[in-house]
Amino acid sequence: MKLKLALALISSLVIFETQAQRDKPDVEKAKKGDLTIQPVNHATLVLAHLDQTIYVDPTGGAKAFEGIASPSIIVITDIHGDDMDLKTIEAINKGNIVFIVPQAVADKLPASINKQQIIVLNNSDKTIQNGIAIQAIPMYNLPETADSRHPKGRGNGYVLTIGKKNIYISGDTEDIPEMRKLKKIDYAFVCMNLPFTMDINQASQGVLAFKPKVVYPYHHRGQDINAFKTLVNSGNPSIEVRIKNWYPAAQ
Repeated sequence: MKLKLALALISSLVIFETQAQRDKPDVEKAKKGDLTIQPVNHATLVLAHLDQTIYVDPTGGAKAFEGIASPSIIVITDIHGDDMDLKTIEAINKGNIVFIVPQAVADKLPASINKQQIIVLNNSDKTIQNGIAIQAIPMYNLPETADSRHPKGRGNGYVLTIGKKNIYISGDTEDIPEMRKLKKIDYAFVCMNLPFTMDINQASQGVLAFKPKVVYPYHHRGQDINAFKTLVNSGNPSIEVRIKNWYPAAQ
């Protein structure tokens, strides 16, 4: 009995520590109920609305999601380890989960995932899953070259419409025309991480072009996100730039 109590205490302490390291979620008003936005780590985040919980590029193992509801939808942008972590996917693949992925990701998913769970989207494809509209947006490096880390057509950014709110997930991209043409984006997650994606100058110019109501700089290891905020707000002070802790383990 004492051993069980001790193990339960240790488990609860681990969960508490994991939750304490994460930033508190942002809770936003949406149609029929609140939209919860939870930064997790680097490119990983969780969106929740009513009975739906969406994991985006889940990494960090099951521990990274302790205290968060299990996913009903998992969205993956690309094949790299900071987007598609197979160990994490296998650890959290419990229940009837829908996977929204590009073909390159589908080709690498573990056999433990039933093929019926997987929805493959090519760039510009759309689907509605569990009442959530999802559109695949191109993501790629500029200039386009044969040896690009992120060639056009392999990975997806996404626009998710949840509770009448449009949420853009950039994935690993640069300041591409397809991003600049986006309209009516309420929340945008925009990467900036040289040499893999773009710098803060490119990112800010892209954001100023499509004018989201709120932008979260994410996937930004090594970049000056406060300088990014200054660049955006000097160009358009009405865009809210939200600085969150995407690297809790580093503190």
